[in-house]
Amino acid sequence: MREVSLRVDRYLVNTRVTPNQLTYLMTLCGVLAAPALLVPGITGAVLGVVATQLYLLLDCVDGEVARWKQQYSLSGVYLDRVGAYLTDAAVLVGLGLRAADLWGGGRIDWLWAFLGTLAALGAILIKAETDLVGVARHQAGKPPVQDAAAEPRSSGMALARRAAAALKFHRLILGIEAALLILVLAIADQIHGDLFFTRLGTAVLAGIALLQTVLHLVSILASSRLR
Repeated sequence: MREVSLRVDRYLVNTRVTPNQLTYLMTLCGVLAAPALLVPGITGAVLGVVATQLYLLLDCVDGEVARWKQQYSLSGVYLDRVGAYLTDAAVLVGLGLRAADLWGGGRIDWLWAFLGTLAALGAILIKAETDLVGVARHQAGKPPVQDAAAEPRSSGMALARRAAAALKFHRLILGIEAALLILVLAIADQIHGDLFFTRLGTAVLAGIALLQTVLHLVSILASSRLR
C-alpha cells in the first residue's frame, strides 16, 4: 500500500487538505465496512474489503502528508488511534450481523450478532490494554516504556509469547485481515449454499478475541512494562 500511497501523496501535498482531515476520512472508510458487510453474498464481502483497504491507504497517506507538510499534532495521533479502534470494531460487528442473516427472510439468529460484538469488544480491549500501559506510566511519572520491557520476565512466558507471535493468529481480529477472511468465508458460503462458514468464522474470531484479551493482559503483567 505504501507504493500506492506515495502516488496519491503528490496530489495532496500542495493542496489545503490537512492530515487530520485525511484521518477523519480514513476513519469514515473503516466504519463503513460494517454496513458494507450487511449486503448479502460475495458483493458485501468485497465492499467490506474495499472499505478496509481504503482505510489502510488513508492511514498511510495522512502520516506521509503530515511529515511532508510538517503538520504534527497530538490530536492527529489521538484520532489515528480512534480510527483503528472503530475500524476493527466495525468489521467484527458487521461480521456478526452478517452471520445473523438480517435480510434472509427467516428468523434472525441474534446469537451470531452477539458473538460478532463480543469479538469486537475483545479487539478493542486488546488495544486498550496496550494503550493503558502508557497511561499508567504517565500517571506514575515514569518515562515511556522501552521495547525491551515487553519481554516477559518468565522464560516460559517468553517462549509462549514468541510462539503466539510466530503463529500470528491474533491478527485475524484486526479489521483489515478480518475483512479478507470474511471474503474467503463468503466465497465458501456461496459454494456451500448457506452461511455455515461465515458463522463458523464468527465463532472462531470471538474465541480468538477472548483468548487474546486474557493472554495479552497476562503478558503485560508478566513483563516489565509496568515497573
